[in-house]
Amino acid sequence: MTTPRRLPDPYGGPSSGANLADILERVLDKGVVIAGDIRINLLDIELLTVKLRLVVASVDKAKEMGIDWWESDPALSSRARRDELARENAELRERLARLEELEQGSGRSAGRRLPREAP
Repeated sequence: MTTPRRLPDPYGGPSSGANLADILERVLDKGVVIAGDIRINLLDIELLTVKLRLVVASVDKAKEMGIDWWESDPALSSRARRDELARENAELRERLARLEELEQGSGRSAGRRLPREAP
């Protein structure tokens, strides 16, 4: 009498979690780059070109490759946000100093302010 053979589970069965974790760890450790271009032409006239680049890697591996754009993006980094605010503050102080110099150079008294427009 023969016993029915069990077919392999297409989704990997109960051990797939460990395999998936191993694969993910390897991908993040080594990094994967996926690149592709999509071009749409009509009668030899290029209408649209889409260039796709995808990098999947750990933060440490990305830094090794020279990819660190998230560190300078104010939406993603509090340090970049502080730096942007400090730069904007310095620019505003410089503009204010120039305006005050212009006001003093035009012969107006230092205590007199420019009239404000009604809201």
